[in-house]
Amino acid sequence: MTTMGKLSGRVAIVTGAGGGLGAECARVLASHGATVALVDINGEAAVEVAASLRSSGHEALGIRTDVSSEEDVHAMVGQVKDHFGRIDVLHNNAAVLSAEQRQRDCDLANLDMGAFDRAIAVNLRGAVLCTKHVVPVMLEQAGGSIIFATSGLGVQGDMSLTGYATSKAALLMLPKLVAAQYGKQGIRGNAVQIGLAPQHPLPEALLEIMRDNHCTPELGTPRQIADVVAFLASDESSFITGSTLVADGGFSSHTPSLVAMRKLFAQMGRNSM
Repeated sequence: MTTMGKLSGRVAIVTGAGGGLGAECARVLASHGATVALVDINGEAAVEVAASLRSSGHEALGIRTDVSSEEDVHAMVGQVKDHFGRIDVLHNNAAVLSAEQRQRDCDLANLDMGAFDRAIAVNLRGAVLCTKHVVPVMLEQAGGSIIFATSGLGVQGDMSLTGYATSKAALLMLPKLVAAQYGKQGIRGNAVQIGLAPQHPLPEALLEIMRDNHCTPELGTPRQIADVVAFLASDESSFITGSTLVADGGFSSHTPSLVAMRKLFAQMGRNSM
């Protein structure tokens, strides 16, 4: 059962909120009563999503910010504080994963170091900067929830996306640092290890491979990920900090041989050895 209003009176910042998963997270936080600052390097997109939220009766503000720039982040946090008076939730969702970035963020031997540096600058440095500048505001209020968006690529080796994977692995440490350093002052830090929740059409052959490796009947949806973010933002998760909540349909929970073994057992006409 969805608990409406559990974020009433809270002010949330969502980075990378100009589209995709970030925009969905902003919409869901707003649906639970939060006032939302939508931050994106594409300022027009952030403003557009914020306008759509306001047209639905929510309080929202779109702000253009390059999260890899400390000057930009400092100004953004100040603007949110001045406009809304407080900051209760920070969702560090921003990441660079464009088609051009994917082509350059290759395997180690073919890695474009410019793409690697950009992945670290946006995905990791951006989360550090936003956290650095939001924490003092949360300390004034004696509380807050900081959420980091990480990925299965941060814990499992793959064929490419070396910079992306490295940045996401580092993000697993940040909630532990937030919890250890500021937990006694009421600030919680957690991460969401996000599985495949397609936001755009993908080749069916690829989807079938991924679906076979999930322990759920279907792949995830952006809404399912956003619901986890809303949970971590709310008091429902008040005793959870320094943790990573895995939301991937069981993709990372099993041995690499599971799919092949399942097919073998099916051929043998049995469910187990």
